[in-house]
Amino acid sequence: MRVTPEIIVIGTSHGGLAALQTILPQLPPDFPVPVCVVQHRSRDAEYGLCEYLQRRSSLPIIEPNDKDEIKAGAVYLAPRDYHLLVERGSFALSVEAPVSYARPSVDVLFESAADAYGEHVVGIILTGANADGARGLLSIKEHGGVCVVQNPEEAQSAQMPAAAIELLTTERVDFVLPLKEIVNCLLRLCARHSQRQTRQAAFK
Repeated sequence: MRVTPEIIVIGTSHGGLAALQTILPQLPPDFPVPVCVVQHRSRDAEYGLCEYLQRRSSLPIIEPNDKDEIKAGAVYLAPRDYHLLVERGSFALSVEAPVSYARPSVDVLFESAADAYGEHVVGIILTGANADGARGLLSIKEHGGVCVVQNPEEAQSAQMPAAAIELLTTERVDFVLPLKEIVNCLLRLCARHSQRQTRQAAFK
């Protein structure tokens, strides 16, 4: 697999807070690729999720505004009650209707990332209690990106990862992994990104 990731998108719902608390602290402070996260939460959810996740993360956790630049070395969390979309190099926020009963929607983030970054996207589906994200992950696969799914057998809520595997089939999902192995997979994939940056710097 020769894909060089330029952006990582993560979708999760029920059980996602615990899953993110496992993944985000494992990302090193020099992680070279931006990470965008949709965690389902209601429009009435309390503020402070970024601050809560930041306690254990060495990367900054940011809720982006519309048209903010996407920068490497940061984790971007979809604001409550907004769809988060990525364009090439920047974010867009939308208040269009919920998708799969959710706003923010995993499908919306994933499909926009696939359109903007093509084969340079890594999409990750974690624990969750509905099928949001399956269609978006399929779009990433159809654009040539890498698809990672948490093993449903160890997910707190199996429906979201199981739906993604069912739609794509196990042959088209690149990695079905226990939660604790996902970051090691990302580090291997993103090592190519660092190598490419080193080569580009050498020719400047």
